[in-house]
Amino acid sequence: MKRIAVTQSNYLPWKGYFDTIASVDEVVLLDRVQYTRRDWRNRNLIKTRAGLRWITVPVRSKGCYRQAIDETIVDGHAWIAQHLAAVRHAYARAAAFSEEFPWLEALLRSAPGNTISSLNRALIEGVCARLGIVTKIRDAREFNLPDDRNERLLAICAQAGAAEYVSGPTAKAYLDADLFARRGVRIRWKSYARYPPYKQPHPPFEHRVSIVDTLMCTGSAACRVIRSAAAFE
Repeated sequence: MKRIAVTQSNYLPWKGYFDTIASVDEVVLLDRVQYTRRDWRNRNLIKTRAGLRWITVPVRSKGCYRQAIDETIVDGHAWIAQHLAAVRHAYARAAAFSEEFPWLEALLRSAPGNTISSLNRALIEGVCARLGIVTKIRDAREFNLPDDRNERLLAICAQAGAAEYVSGPTAKAYLDADLFARRGVRIRWKSYARYPPYKQPHPPFEHRVSIVDTLMCTGSAACRVIRSAAAFE
């Protein structure tokens, strides 16, 4: 039974994002939808001595109120050095820093920087490779999609040949489970409830941070960490 997930691309997303990718056969990046400001598309959190800190990729969005995520242009390259400096400062004493930082630096400096969508996809694929995740990643542009949110997801399932759709629990507010059932698609609700804490350089422990934190703190054990939650509700 083929299982898929559909998500928007995020900038260096948290461990739950990669846990979801690892739990499906295919993931579809739905970046044809409207770009939202002050969201996860172009920023994420790291843990510093002073608490949580945003690292943000600057994009050209002023006056572009209806542009899609995959139409949103990254503004320059100076942010790469700034993000690397922030990560170095925050995680220099993390257990796997010396192992993971050179890899992260190479990934960021080699990633395409035209649109936030192309940047995010390259980084997500790079992290998946680092974690040993082999799930196929597809672009929503491969599909013929209607405008309605539920119908759009069902169209992706139908065209991908999937009978199971995996979603995070927040989507319960808008997914029509009865409609999915009538179309022969089972919804599986991903659980993020049982991730164990690991040693972060600046306690107390915080789950809501980028995968960068997990990699810098746990190194080769990161894949086990992200798969340690209960798979589904």
